Amino acid sequence: MLQLLKEIILNAQEGILFTGTRRNLEVRSVEKKATILIGVRRCGKSTLLNQVISRLISEGVSKENFLYVNFFDDRLAQIKSESLDIVLEAYFMIYPAKKVQEKVYFFFDEIQVVQGWEAFIDRVLRTENCEVYLTGSSAKMLSKEIGTQMRGRALSWELFPFSFIEYLDHSGIKSSFPATTQDRILIQKSFENFYEQGGFPEVIGLDKPLRIKIHQEYFNSILFRDLIERYDIAHPKALVDLSRKLLENVASLYTLNGSTNFLKSLGHKVPKNSVAEYLSWFEDAYFLFTVRIFSASISKSNANPKKIYCIDHAFVRSVTSGVLVNSGHLLENIVFVALRRLNIKLYYYKTSMNQEIDFLMQDQQRNITLIQVCQTLVNPVTRQREISALQIAMNELGLSKSILVTQDESENIVVKEAIIEVIPIWKFLLDIR
Repeated sequence: MLQLLKEIILNAQEGILFTGTRRNLEVRSVEKKATILIGVRRCGKSTLLNQVISRLISEGVSKENFLYVNFFDDRLAQIKSESLDIVLEAYFMIYPAKKVQEKVYFFFDEIQVVQGWEAFIDRVLRTENCEVYLTGSSAKMLSKEIGTQMRGRALSWELFPFSFIEYLDHSGIKSSFPATTQDRILIQKSFENFYEQGGFPEVIGLDKPLRIKIHQEYFNSILFRDLIERYDIAHPKALVDLSRKLLENVASLYTLNGSTNFLKSLGHKVPKNSVAEYLSWFEDAYFLFTVRIFSASISKSNANPKKIYCIDHAFVRSVTSGVLVNSGHLLENIVFVALRRLNIKLYYYKTSMNQEIDFLMQDQQRNITLIQVCQTLVNPVTRQREISALQIAMNELGLSKSILVTQDESENIVVKEAIIEVIPIWKFLLDIR
């Protein structure tokens, strides 16, 4: 194993770094804290690590001071938490003079596959002259989740598939607000492509059949490697069936009882508490996300139906039949992911007349913004329904402004003393930074 690790370390140092498209995530390190990048599989975590390495090299750090190991390497499957020291042993056998004397930069990709890694990293931070960077595809790697094991020695950063702005950057298109009609047309055309392709870096520019195939491979990897294998799930087919059901109903309400009964209707004998765990694990894998109703009562928030969203809208289209998923729901999913990146409190809202507002966003100062998503307001009945719901919600919450995101319409609607800003989704996504 020592010889293998030496080869892995040296090969990583000698290899050509793929740095890809610069991400709009400024990863900052803090001394004596591990920097953790977390997010769904294939969203670009390893590439972002390479960007960090490239920056350090440009600042004068020698490649010899980098220790990079990807724990998804099947040759390392036998490494357990108690044997992680062998990684450092291999490195310092190659560079014994660097021990304590020089700062070494440790990059451990997908380290969460090694059970009990937290204690090892905690000790490395206390005893070595180093900076530590980790990646993982589990929300349990958030600093709030691992604070106890690592005594607060972790700072986590969430990474998602490309945002629309990052998609534009990747395509070589300026992501600033279009100054001319020609620029606006280019941005709108780019959004159409983003709508079709989604944000997973690997699939951008591929033809539709190949993109669908890759998305489906992601789907299988998330379910079987990140969930079924990790949690040793007793009813794997039930978890697959539930995930497909939720994807078919993205941006819609669901309940725990309804999900349990759905599985029972398919012949799965899965108790309600197991279904609740499945739903929690979907979110842990950055695959599916739940949004609760806005309420001052925690019990009411828990008791009410919740809304479900996916990490990527094009992913939904690739792994479902498409029968139940409409374009309006996909637009809403795009808006959700854009808001989720902001790491703010996010809810849906029900008016006293039972009208639903898609998103209620609350910032750190507890300021509230209402956001409704509707593909088009061309139909007078739809227009009246959406305006009425926002007007009532603004009145109940004491707000003077709200946002209505559409496919491509733009106007300001004045309702009494309040304004509803109708904004095309491409512009909304350019404004969310």
